[in-house]
Amino acid sequence: MLVTSRVGEEQPPPGVPRALDQTFKIGLILKAADGVLEIVSGLLLLFLSPSTIDRIAHTLTAHELGQDPHDRIANYILHTTGHLSSGTTLFGAVYLLSHGVAKVVLVFFVLRGKLWAYPWLIGLLGVFIVYQLYVIALVKFSWWLVALTAFDVFLVWLTWREYQARHGEQAHPVAAGP
Repeated sequence: MLVTSRVGEEQPPPGVPRALDQTFKIGLILKAADGVLEIVSGLLLLFLSPSTIDRIAHTLTAHELGQDPHDRIANYILHTTGHLSSGTTLFGAVYLLSHGVAKVVLVFFVLRGKLWAYPWLIGLLGVFIVYQLYVIALVKFSWWLVALTAFDVFLVWLTWREYQARHGEQAHPVAAGP
């Protein structure tokens, strides 16, 4: 039985199951969405003053604190925004913009099948993983950060598999059929 794909549907590289290829693409899209959120957040930090951020935080948490004055998340937000300075917001803006742009650009090129982008994405995620492990072990343990680190490790593994398959595919192209 001859199996054909729909026109325009890209086949996974040889040796990579379709489900794993789809998981890889979904992971990349999630990482790009995270990058877009970082870019938006970085731009907000760049253009909003610390006092404006604090006022917005008070407005957004007022209802929740009215219901529960001891709400941990709302109080944490107010505590954090109350201690912002121009230097910390500038640092945060540069940090978020650089990470967000790097993620979005690399994911874009990986999704376009550019082989050079795969090792760069692996390296970028590797740096994030090392930093996240440092924070988890020595700064402040967080289950959320553990989950993010596990996701990044999984995405590195998927990227490496996909890279190896695509690299081998280019090194040994399969002859087209009749």
